Amino acid sequence: MKKTLFLLGLATALGFNNAQAVDWNWKGDIRYRYQSEIKQDNEHSRDRHRIRVRFGVTPWINEELSAGLRLATGNDSDPISRNQTLENGFSAKNIMLDEAYINYHPMFLNGDVNILLGKRDIAKTLFIEKDLVWDGDLTLEGATLQYGKDTDGKQKSGFGAIAGWYSLDEDKAKSDPYLLAFQGAYKGEVSDLGFDLGVGYYDFVHFDLDNDKDNDGKVNILGFTPVFDYTGKDFNIVEFFGSLGGDITETVPWKLYGQYAFNTASNSSINYAIDNNARDAYLIGLKIGKAKNPGQLEGSAEYVHIEEDAVTIFTDSDRNAGRSTNLEGFKLSTTYHLVQNMTVGATYMNFQDIDGSKKDQTQHLLQADVVVKF
Repeated sequence: MKKTLFLLGLATALGFNNAQAVDWNWKGDIRYRYQSEIKQDNEHSRDRHRIRVRFGVTPWINEELSAGLRLATGNDSDPISRNQTLENGFSAKNIMLDEAYINYHPMFLNGDVNILLGKRDIAKTLFIEKDLVWDGDLTLEGATLQYGKDTDGKQKSGFGAIAGWYSLDEDKAKSDPYLLAFQGAYKGEVSDLGFDLGVGYYDFVHFDLDNDKDNDGKVNILGFTPVFDYTGKDFNIVEFFGSLGGDITETVPWKLYGQYAFNTASNSSINYAIDNNARDAYLIGLKIGKAKNPGQLEGSAEYVHIEEDAVTIFTDSDRNAGRSTNLEGFKLSTTYHLVQNMTVGATYMNFQDIDGSKKDQTQHLLQADVVVKF
């Protein structure tokens, strides 16, 4: 009897006796990865076994209000990776706060506008084509005004626009760096082809001020050490992106996609390490198939070119051993849906520096993944 009363009281406290009880929407994924990095000048490859775990909930509280909370593995000094390497003698792995946000979508605007406050996945916050400018593991922190996305962060058909302010760091001794982001996009169809086109502008304000030397004399930016020194550099990035796709058969779609990014900051405010023209980046790729259901296969091929001052440290972290910029090369990926909710895949990357002492050295990276979603 006491147990029954306790359960009834708990249900009442959580609101389950109310017709508007919260819909919790639990979900997560686990990825096991074998990764091998082979350098042209090094006979010994760097082999790592890594896991990524993400688990969260997106409660729908009422017709105007939802929220999100997600925990994930990773390193608190690396904002662009949720991988955790299996090392240190079976030691426990870090679990950290990856997402925490409020999503208010007022009904007087017909629910078409989302006002986001907090920390949220990059692909659900902005319009994202691929990872030329933003790594897929990044979660932005700040305030976002969305039009043209649903509450789950998926792009709707038609016109969409996004404006956002995001905190990069806080320091009482100097001006705080922050990011301003503005985007416009359109998603539609012509005959049997679907397309999307978009443009974005990203202004990193006071970004060059947050550069400190650590104990080893290396530059420390926003808590971690990049390959290149960003001291004195400004970033005002314009991005153009789009895709065009259709169906080869009823179960085999295709999509051609691309991105172009250009750092428009004035020459006088940038301390170039190579030359005054090193601020363009582009990505072009083709994807065939979609591994949505068991037995389905997908594959993609991409070519990427990123000059040193084109984008920031928040671009994809895997290319060219994490060098971020001053690189060019290609990426091949394939994924097979083995059983329900489980896929297996492989990715091969071949990159080298555009300029500098290592431009003739090729970096090979092989990743083999097993992913389970629930």
